[in-house]
Amino acid sequence: MRNHGTFDLAQVRADTPASARLIHFNNAGAALMPNAVSDAIFSHLDLERRIGGYEAETVAQPAINDFYDAFAELLNCDRGEIAYVENATRAWDMAFYALPLRAGDRILTHDSEYASNYLALLQLAKRLDVGIDVVPSDAHGQIDVEALRRAISSESRVIALTHAPTHNGLINPAAEVGRIAREHGLIYVLDACQSAGQLPLDVKKIGCHVLSGTGRKFLRGPRGTGFLYVEQSLLQMLDPPFIDMHAARALPSASFELRSDARRFETWESYVAGRLGLRAAVRYLLSLGVDTVSTRIVSLAASLRDALRAEQRVTVHDRGAAKSGIVTFTLADEQAPATAARLRAAGANVSVTVPDAAPLDPHLRRLQGAVRASVHYYNTTEEIARFVKLVVSG
Repeated sequence: MRNHGTFDLAQVRADTPASARLIHFNNAGAALMPNAVSDAIFSHLDLERRIGGYEAETVAQPAINDFYDAFAELLNCDRGEIAYVENATRAWDMAFYALPLRAGDRILTHDSEYASNYLALLQLAKRLDVGIDVVPSDAHGQIDVEALRRAISSESRVIALTHAPTHNGLINPAAEVGRIAREHGLIYVLDACQSAGQLPLDVKKIGCHVLSGTGRKFLRGPRGTGFLYVEQSLLQMLDPPFIDMHAARALPSASFELRSDARRFETWESYVAGRLGLRAAVRYLLSLGVDTVSTRIVSLAASLRDALRAEQRVTVHDRGAAKSGIVTFTLADEQAPATAARLRAAGANVSVTVPDAAPLDPHLRRLQGAVRASVHYYNTTEEIARFVKLVVSG
């Protein structure tokens, strides 16, 4: 993985034309695509228009193949452990619903778990009679690793964790959890939807067996794209919840044979232009250096938190010993949706996080909503100063 130490901010912003006319602090929702990504998408769509969809895919095959190499470099894994899936939730579901669970098994999770993942846990609890153990938080709000150790029993089979929760700025200690999972022989499923693109992700150091993510957030790829990593040692144990002729092949004996690689979780038909856009996004990130990008995001987010905390009307709600590029706050005299709408009208994009995003989190439930501002490496300190003025001007 390349680490260049620095990058040309002016060039990065020139590659991101919308950054010249708005403050985009909604990168945890959908980041602004660089020109390299939109060019890859538009070029392929134009090729499809001119010569046909199947024919355009044939022309693009080298770049499609490189999708797997790009993600292998990003995650420090083998290209055969990568699958393209249409979004992060479907990627997570494809692996999770394939896990070899049975009645009486127990799944460990944390109260920051994303709502869609928790709903899947509830469905399997109902469908298979598996148990769910919610590990409490430590003083920082992240998963308490010692409590996790104590919660493991002979029935424990899986740890499901969200790396960087969508709603409170914390970063869970993923590698510490990975060590515990390996010590106890548990399958470790990590949701990297908000961490892919803003944090270095080395699956070998983290120790996860499954990792899922999206294209649209910090990777700066297109919407409707996602990816899935599954460790080779686990692949042969997983029976995908549904398959097609891309994922498997029919045998003369009225049986079938699954692919040996992670593409058993793919389908034959896919959004080729989107896949090429996501591949371009990863290559763009790698050209800048993941460590360099991550350092800048953390620094900008810390500056934003400090600036907001300096304002009497503002309360910052972020948790975690280590914090991400997500900053959550409220104004004393204005509801979060109203603040977000006012900022958007002034040319500053944010979103609102609500209790439904993490139904297990008691802290978020008490808040009843907060403004979520999420910075990226193409943002600037000048934008932060302007943004804070807009926040308190209402």
